[in-house]
Amino acid sequence: MKQKIVLKAKDMFLKLGFKSITMDDIACEMCISKKTIYKYFSNKELLIEESTQEVHKEIFQMIETIVAKNYNSIEENFEIRRTFKEMFKATDTSPIYQLRKHYPVIYKKVISQQVQECESCFRQNIEKGIAQGLYRKELNVENYIKFYYTLIFSINENTSSEKEALKLELEALEYHTRAMATPSGITELEKQLQNPNIL
Repeated sequence: MKQKIVLKAKDMFLKLGFKSITMDDIACEMCISKKTIYKYFSNKELLIEESTQEVHKEIFQMIETIVAKNYNSIEENFEIRRTFKEMFKATDTSPIYQLRKHYPVIYKKVISQQVQECESCFRQNIEKGIAQGLYRKELNVENYIKFYYTLIFSINENTSSEKEALKLELEALEYHTRAMATPSGITELEKQLQNPNIL
């Protein structure tokens, strides 16, 4: 039952917002008593924390699945972005923006975990791109990791609309890729940008 509550809460929080959804709403949606929810979670903050952990887990499982498909490094980044777009398409307000605004303590915990995971993903992607001849060999990998996650987190922290955040993330991805790309990388980037499902 606990896991069912977490999964339902996660979906509702992402779709309608962390602030607006109450314990009553979740109980009503699940056709259970609020008392049942409080048996597992003494307050809404604990439920939000577990729900965001679930989102975090799903995101990195999804990234691992995409990486395992052996796309080239640029195609991989665009595939990850497409999957994110699909995952959050029902969301109006950026989840990271909401957390930072309404639940800063939970936000700090989530972000410290995400930064480590993101650094690892970005590093893998850049090293793969260099090996494939799509990114320049002389790149300072650690600096480019910092540049990119600073851009991405800044967009999500400061953009309330999820739709707007996704648009800005696409521009950040193009900017990041152009900064690193070899001529072959630019050709692959242009190919990805032509995809009709990009927005």
